[in-house]
Amino acid sequence: MHAVNATYNVMVPMRDGVRLATDIYRPADEHGNVLDGEFPVILGRTSYDKSNPVIWVDPIANFFVPRGYVVLLQDLRGRGQSEGTGQYFHTANVLEGKDGYDTIEWAAEQTWCSGKVGMVGASHGGIVQNMASLERPPHLAALWVDVAPTNAFKWEARQGGAMGLHMYGALYLHGYDSHELRDNPEAREKIERGAENLRGELLRFLEEPLRPGETPIAAVPNLEKILFHYYCDGVYNDFWSQESLDQSPHYSRMADIPAVYSSGWYDPFPADVTEQFAAMTKQNSTPQRLVLGPWNHVLMRGKGSTSVGEVEFGEAAKWGDEVFNTERLKWFDRWLKDEETGAEDTPPARIFVMGGGSGSKNAAGHIEHGGGWRAEQEWPLARAVHTKMYLRSGGKLEDQPGADNDQPITWTYDPQRPTPSIGANVTGMYEWVPLNEGLDAAYIPPRARMRSVIPDGPMHQKERSELLCCHEPYPLLKDRPDVITFETEPLDQSVEVTGAPLVRLWISSSATDTDFTAKLLDIYPPSNDWPEGFHLPLADSIIRARFREGFDAERLMTPSEVYEVEIELPPISNLFAAGHRIRVDISSSNFPRFDANPNTGEPLGRHTRFEKAQNTVFVDSNRPSHITLPVIPTG
Repeated sequence: MHAVNATYNVMVPMRDGVRLATDIYRPADEHGNVLDGEFPVILGRTSYDKSNPVIWVDPIANFFVPRGYVVLLQDLRGRGQSEGTGQYFHTANVLEGKDGYDTIEWAAEQTWCSGKVGMVGASHGGIVQNMASLERPPHLAALWVDVAPTNAFKWEARQGGAMGLHMYGALYLHGYDSHELRDNPEAREKIERGAENLRGELLRFLEEPLRPGETPIAAVPNLEKILFHYYCDGVYNDFWSQESLDQSPHYSRMADIPAVYSSGWYDPFPADVTEQFAAMTKQNSTPQRLVLGPWNHVLMRGKGSTSVGEVEFGEAAKWGDEVFNTERLKWFDRWLKDEETGAEDTPPARIFVMGGGSGSKNAAGHIEHGGGWRAEQEWPLARAVHTKMYLRSGGKLEDQPGADNDQPITWTYDPQRPTPSIGANVTGMYEWVPLNEGLDAAYIPPRARMRSVIPDGPMHQKERSELLCCHEPYPLLKDRPDVITFETEPLDQSVEVTGAPLVRLWISSSATDTDFTAKLLDIYPPSNDWPEGFHLPLADSIIRARFREGFDAERLMTPSEVYEVEIELPPISNLFAAGHRIRVDISSSNFPRFDANPNTGEPLGRHTRFEKAQNTVFVDSNRPSHITLPVIPTG
């Protein structure tokens, strides 16, 4: 094991003359003297401060350098100590891939580099890996892409045509650290106060539309432009088709190099990650690997955890930096050092199948849902049987469609009193804890003050006082009049669902535009620990009706006319135990996971009023609304 020698803020030149601040960590002897010789490089590029000890220095530099690597940690263009302005999020930096190329090739030219470079990073740190891969730098040799969206339009910012409001929260962190605010303490304070009042900022969406110049984000004009693209651009346009936002049409250009793609079932991006893995496996000759655990956006890393939200998955679920780095070291030692580590012998896909636990309440108050790892040879699983379960009158979910005379179900959707989000696949929806008087914000970074407005993981689907839009007497969501539930009888035998469910509804509305949401749940039977049963959410999504025929154009509805809509749910893997029920919840809102549709049909983000809508789902034999589940055959 080597010691670590660090050189800070080496200004690496890009092709246009802009220089990017790069910290270089090199192997050293016990006296701190740099060792002679050539070493492979691990590169991390970040918009979140390269000197962050929790995210970058300890788990990357202080782990890989002692084991014979040079580590480069770099602030992206316009971030941290790097030059450049106006590049605050991946949606704005069209040079991100080229900057990655230039940095990799600069490293390869250094006397201390063996000529092989690997990349690491999560979220935006994963996006920059994909962007660099599109440029095919000759010395890029391996990747580990973690929780990275590849299509910001589809799963990150405009899921089903609705705005994912976690993106509003994420912009505050980018705004606070922007170069534009370095010499503007008044504007910086505006961002900070807005982040501290994020709950209030989100509730503004239920009162009136956002207006340019009137949000705290306006303190950073270039960033506010991004916000209003997120808010108003529901059509897939030139903004969304930028490579920095949507790499999925360009997979064929990515480098044919060994890569791992990892995510969690409660991360916002398991669909992106699995889609990329499937595409790259099909086209590449080099090993491609997939890891999917019972995690949210962060719990694969850091200290790790056996639980997410209010659900306990057991010791097998816990990775954290210790396991994560052991896996990454095996991967990079194989492809950057040519050591025989067995990395190529690992299965193409490792997935955590949730479920099978006792259902008891543990000391932390979490339900013991359990689960375990399984090796697979592909994704999606070829042996999955796509099984239709039909929504039936009386709240039934059955394998046979309804009768001719099964009556439709109608509910009232009030956009100013939406169905609340009780846990969700979100990230970045962080309010900042206000500092006590006398504490200096300069010594307490924003990340140390963040807590999520929506717990980012599964929770029992019951309203509670601490969450937005919940009201006394805090009912079960299934008991709300604007939530329509369909569930099976208790299962005679266990059923495994692994893959991406798809909901197809026949609908109508009194409005010219409204939303329909779908949620898949595993319903535990009542017990002493859970007298109402535990209602465990697995996956949810939404469709804004004006986009029911695609995202190339807006097509308003004719009131009372019947239309067919599809709602894509992200992939899951769950064992519904015998005695449990499979349930599908249909509603018209899921706030603040998604913005609430005002039902007026006016241009997105520019409505002048809110209207209640009478929304209907049809369940008869001619309009057989259903969910398609990828069921894994027994044995």
